[in-house]
Amino acid sequence: MFDRRRFLAVSIAASSFAASGQALAQTAPAATASSGDAALTAVMDKIVRQMLMTSPETLTSLGLDKGPAAVMKSRLDDRSLAKIEADKIEFNGLMAELNAIDRSTLSSASKIHYDSVKFFGDTAQEGQAFPYGGGLFPSPYTVSQLSGAYRSLPDFLDSQHTIETAEDAEAYLSRLSAMGTAFDQETERMLADFAAGAVPPDFVIDKTTVQMDAMLNADPAGMTLVTSVARRAADKGLEGDWAGRALAIVNETVLPALKRQRDTLAAQRPNATHDAGVWRLEGGDRYYGYGLKFFTTTDMTGEEVHQMGLEQVAELSARADVLLRAQGLTEGTVGQRIASIANLPGQVYSNTDEAKEQLIADLNVQMDACMARMPEYFGRLPKSACDIRRVPKDIEAGAPGGYYQGPALDGSRPGAYYINLRDTAEWPKFTLPTLTYHEAVPGHHFQIALQQENPDAPILMKVLGFSAYTEGWGLYSEQLADEIGMYANDPWGQIGAIQSLMFRAARLVVDSGLHYKRWSREQGIRYMVETLGDQESAVTTEVERYAVWPGQASSYKVGHSEWVRLREQAKATLGDRFDIKGFHDVGLAAGGVPLKVLEGVINDWVAAQA
Repeated sequence: MFDRRRFLAVSIAASSFAASGQALAQTAPAATASSGDAALTAVMDKIVRQMLMTSPETLTSLGLDKGPAAVMKSRLDDRSLAKIEADKIEFNGLMAELNAIDRSTLSSASKIHYDSVKFFGDTAQEGQAFPYGGGLFPSPYTVSQLSGAYRSLPDFLDSQHTIETAEDAEAYLSRLSAMGTAFDQETERMLADFAAGAVPPDFVIDKTTVQMDAMLNADPAGMTLVTSVARRAADKGLEGDWAGRALAIVNETVLPALKRQRDTLAAQRPNATHDAGVWRLEGGDRYYGYGLKFFTTTDMTGEEVHQMGLEQVAELSARADVLLRAQGLTEGTVGQRIASIANLPGQVYSNTDEAKEQLIADLNVQMDACMARMPEYFGRLPKSACDIRRVPKDIEAGAPGGYYQGPALDGSRPGAYYINLRDTAEWPKFTLPTLTYHEAVPGHHFQIALQQENPDAPILMKVLGFSAYTEGWGLYSEQLADEIGMYANDPWGQIGAIQSLMFRAARLVVDSGLHYKRWSREQGIRYMVETLGDQESAVTTEVERYAVWPGQASSYKVGHSEWVRLREQAKATLGDRFDIKGFHDVGLAAGGVPLKVLEGVINDWVAAQA
């Protein structure tokens, strides 16, 4: 079943778009247009209009809830089973139109667009064969510690629903009232998952209900759902009892629906197993293969992923051993020695709000220092700025350690990199620069902002993304920061960079371990703690994440390995003619594409340079 919001935001979280009058699709430049380009443009335009323009939440995320579409600003997406089934039929019709286009009639730029959308469509349609989950994004559980309206809507309303006028505030309250329906619709879908045998593991149910209980047991008057509209309306001088009205809706509609969802999930706890992998589900082995294909954009098997992970962990551990010995750390395993760095004086910030503010200030210094070097390595630089923010306290218990949110396409809202500060012990100082290079500069912020700012890209290609490309670039950016000397006077930070790569290599091992090798949750946690020396609390969150998103954790290192392979191959072919700026610019100008498409883009560039 098709979830349109995931289609347009699977790798790019919450970008936004300019004023509602801007064209929704852009044709290729006339000089490069071929006979089939108009047909492709028409299909891509339909995808944008039919799969985006009918989604109120996506319209808001893209800044299109203005003008004639302003009525959509007071609505939430229809999350019902019936709507998802209708979306699937619509999506399949669009893919049939795409498949009817003769690829040989397309220009070179349009072939990139065609191949990317076709790969996505073909893979998404594979997911329709399974009777559980959304049928698109490979997660067999509608609601988990990482997914569901209870997690996404509070932040969506706070950070993406803009409030400039009284009408905007009224629209906020209308959406708040609709949250009860959204929860109930997802509860209906949960029950369908359960009927198909997709009951989450017991630890997923436990973590999810703990997060829900935190919301249910909180003082409603202090919830972000209530305070956000009141604070922002006051900032704009909008008179009215916004807090009181929001509080009444939360008490009368939102919390009762959340309680129903929580109780429905908790009722399955006696039926849940402790097995973490999807192998236990009907068609589970095939489902993991679908997840790997969707996220890595390759045909790698679980066995190939596992072996790649073991080999890369061994190679990176050897490199880390050399660096550790240079700092006098010679006793214990590599993981134990890396863990011991956190115990050095001054490595861990105090676990106080004041210290966490200082941590974010220090990250800004690191980001600015790296940004100053970027003109040496990129011909195009993002116009959008990047903010560094703390993950909202409401969701930090189950949220990832860090993630990126894209800027507005018109530059009206900066990009943002979020760091989870539930416990500062999870982020000793030697690990922080690498996170900044991955999430912000030159990582996700560069890749996503430049994709959105590309004047030649159709709107669909500004927002479509693939995890292997995006996360692979994030890891490549970590390596690039090391190569250009960002750790020249920071040996601990350099060890942190190697640990980060080891962490992603270990993900290959554990992701395939859970879903292919049939490892237990505890086996995965033990492997990562022993290999990496990370805090068990952080590792536990990671392993539990892999359990609900099969294949996603493998996309990082697979993508990184391909970015590096393509660069080294280009350097070997071009020799002195290799231009690092050109490599970066052409790779990022492609937009978020499958790895095979990226290979073709780079190979064409190399041929042109040669």
